Amino acid sequence: MLSDKQKEIILSTVPLLREGGVALTTHFYNRMFSHHPELKNLFNMGNQQSGKQQTALALAVLAYAENISNPAVLMPAVDLIGHKHTSLNIQPEQYNIVGTHLLASIKEVLQDLATDEVLDAWKVAYGQLAQLMIGHETKMYQDKEQTNGQWVGWKNFVVERKEKESAEITSFYLVTEDGSEAPNFIPGQFVSVKVFLPSINLTQIRQYSISCAPNKNYLRISVKRERNEKLDVNGMISNFLHDEIHEGSVLSLSAPAGNFTLQNLFSKKVFISGGIGQTPLLSMLEYLEDTSDKNELVWIHACRNAEVRAFADCIDSIAETNTQVKQHQFYDVVDETLAEKGVYKGMLDFSKIDKWQFESNAEYYICGPKPFIEKAVKELTDNKVSEEHIFYEEFGPKSI
Repeated sequence: MLSDKQKEIILSTVPLLREGGVALTTHFYNRMFSHHPELKNLFNMGNQQSGKQQTALALAVLAYAENISNPAVLMPAVDLIGHKHTSLNIQPEQYNIVGTHLLASIKEVLQDLATDEVLDAWKVAYGQLAQLMIGHETKMYQDKEQTNGQWVGWKNFVVERKEKESAEITSFYLVTEDGSEAPNFIPGQFVSVKVFLPSINLTQIRQYSISCAPNKNYLRISVKRERNEKLDVNGMISNFLHDEIHEGSVLSLSAPAGNFTLQNLFSKKVFISGGIGQTPLLSMLEYLEDTSDKNELVWIHACRNAEVRAFADCIDSIAETNTQVKQHQFYDVVDETLAEKGVYKGMLDFSKIDKWQFESNAEYYICGPKPFIEKAVKELTDNKVSEEHIFYEEFGPKSI
C-alpha cells in the first residue's frame, strides 16, 4: 500500500506529467517494443502511428496521479479499459512487462528528477493500479466463462454473408465455425477481430460494434472502407476486410464486450449518430423494436449524402411500421427531392427538427467522431439535459 509520503510524492509529479506526459509515454512505447517486438501484434499500431495511443496513456497516468488518494473515482475508467483489455485477452504477466518499462522510462525521461524516492513511490503506485485492473479483469473473464455462449480468448467464426450497406459500409454476417449458437450480448457492445496484415507483417486486432440485435444465429459487424490516401493501420484492417475477406472466410473473434449499452432509466430513447457511429445504436434500435412496444424511440443520423447512408431500407422500414419510432436525417448535400422527404441540410442541428424539444426524462445515446459527440453533448447539456442521461462512445483508444 502507498504511504502518505508516497502519495505526496506522486502528487508532486503531476505538473511534470501535465507538461511532459506524452513524451514519457512515447518513450515508454518505443522502449517496450524494442524489448518485446512481439507486442506489436497486440497493440494497435494505427493508434501508435497517429499518436492517439501515447496521448490516451498519458492522460490515464495523469488521472491516476491526480486521484492517487482516492483511486475509486477512476472505477468507470477502469471498467471501460477492462472491457477493452478482456476483448484483447490481456493477461496479468503483461502488466509486469508494462510496469518494468514504464518505471525505466520515468527514470530515463525525468533523469535527475527521478530520485529513488520518486521511483519507489511510482513502483508501489503502479503495482496498486495493476492489481486493481487485474482483479477487475479477472472477474470479467470469470463472468464470460459463466455466461452461456461466451468464451475467453479467441474463437473462429465463418463469414456466412457479406452485404453492401452503402457506398462505403459493408456488413459481415458471422456464424460460429463449430456450429454452436451465436453468443448473447448487450446491445451496444463490440467484438475484437484479429487479422494478419501481410503489408506490415503483423497481426492486428480491431474492435467493431455489433450492428444487429442479439439472436442465436449470427453476429453482424459493419465496416467502413477508408479512402484516405494516408491510410493508417486501422484503415488497412478495415480495407483488408473489404478486399480480402469473403463469404466462407474464417475470422478470429473475442467474446462481446463494452459498457456503452442500453440503460433502463426512461421509456424515451434518443439515438444520435454520425457516419459509421450508427452501428452500436442500430443494435439498440433493432433490439427495442423487437422486444417492446412501450418505448418512444427517436433516430437522428448525420452523414455526407444518401449514397453513404447505410441501413437506409432497414431504418425506413422500422420507422414506417412502428409509430413509436421517429427518424430525422441530416445530409451535407440535399436536393429538392430529399428536402421534400424531410431530410435536413447541413450538420446536426436540433433546432431544424420540427417540434423538437430537449426532454429531461429521456436517455440520449451518441456515437460518432469526437467533434460530433462534443457538439451534441454540449447542446444537450446547455439545454438542461442531465449528463447522467447522456451516454456516448467515440471509436478510439481507451488507454493502451
